[in-house]
Amino acid sequence: MAELQLRGINKSFGAVKVIHDIDLDIANGEFVVFVGPSGCGKSTLLRTISGLEEPSSGQVLIGGEDVTDFDPSERGVAMVFQSYALYPHMTVEQNLGFGLRMGGMPREQVSERVLEAARVLELTDLLERKPRQLSGGQRQRVAIGRAIVRQPKAFLFDEPLSNLDAELRVQMRIEIAKLHQQLGSTMVYVTHDQVEAMTLADRIVVLRAGRIEQQGSPIELYDNPDNRFVAGFIGSPRMNFLDGVIESINGADMTVKLDAFDASGLVIRRRGVTAAVGQKVSVGIRPEHFSEAAGDGPVLTAKAQVVEQLGGVSYVYAVGKDDQTKVTIQQKGHSRIADGAAITVGFEPGALLAFDESGLRI
Repeated sequence: MAELQLRGINKSFGAVKVIHDIDLDIANGEFVVFVGPSGCGKSTLLRTISGLEEPSSGQVLIGGEDVTDFDPSERGVAMVFQSYALYPHMTVEQNLGFGLRMGGMPREQVSERVLEAARVLELTDLLERKPRQLSGGQRQRVAIGRAIVRQPKAFLFDEPLSNLDAELRVQMRIEIAKLHQQLGSTMVYVTHDQVEAMTLADRIVVLRAGRIEQQGSPIELYDNPDNRFVAGFIGSPRMNFLDGVIESINGADMTVKLDAFDASGLVIRRRGVTAAVGQKVSVGIRPEHFSEAAGDGPVLTAKAQVVEQLGGVSYVYAVGKDDQTKVTIQQKGHSRIADGAAITVGFEPGALLAFDESGLRI
């Protein structure tokens, strides 16, 4: 195990700059997930750590040692890719031990490491099978096992679950989380799937256009996003963003109205950022933060377009009085709302966020 440090990492492909001055510390034994939309630079950054890409400038340190000019094989890291890349003519046991054998490791030591990796990944009963006799999840476990047998300082995962169906993805997320608990190794994981990021990470690093937008624990990013991009990217279904105007300001609190939904008096706590009465804002509220309208609190009125009944929860997709502004509302259990019905809902106190026209949190 080892800590990873990135210092001033920049990466350009010709005239196109894809990574912009990244500084990042990853603690020994930490599980860090790089997340962001396609093309944000997360895989390039991971490949830079591994040595598969050379930074245009900056340093990569592993265990306090500058490895920027080291070959991938000299860095003490193991990488797991989206593709399993197993040798089809070899058994699971042979696939697991192939890299060690090619490195000249004694046969007995290879066997010990292979058996230990098979035990950890529950592959012991599959050692004599060939890849064609395995499920997708089993093949990915073999690919992870090839990394484990190397006993690396850090594991690097590049969208390893992208080729699996939905059910297998859930199973493998659990397997990878258990693996981290058992090994206590430093792990860096790349995904565009924010559900994977939320469920696996000790810390999430949100990237956009080659820059770090925000980093923190999953709950920190979920509850306290710094900007609209992070707020919209973390959480599923995504946060609603509704156009509003500041009505009044009283210390750290301000009230906002939403013309498209006949909603006024919405109280939002500011973060000390300058705001002014009459200023246009984007109000963020997650689908689960609506409540049944009751008492004298502010309410939102809308027209339901489609209601999805999922059993444990329901999602109401509605529009405002302009028939264009959309909002998603989550309800527990079975919804009694009919398609096309008028609805009125309240807001959970303290759940609203506000963003200025540049996208920054107010």
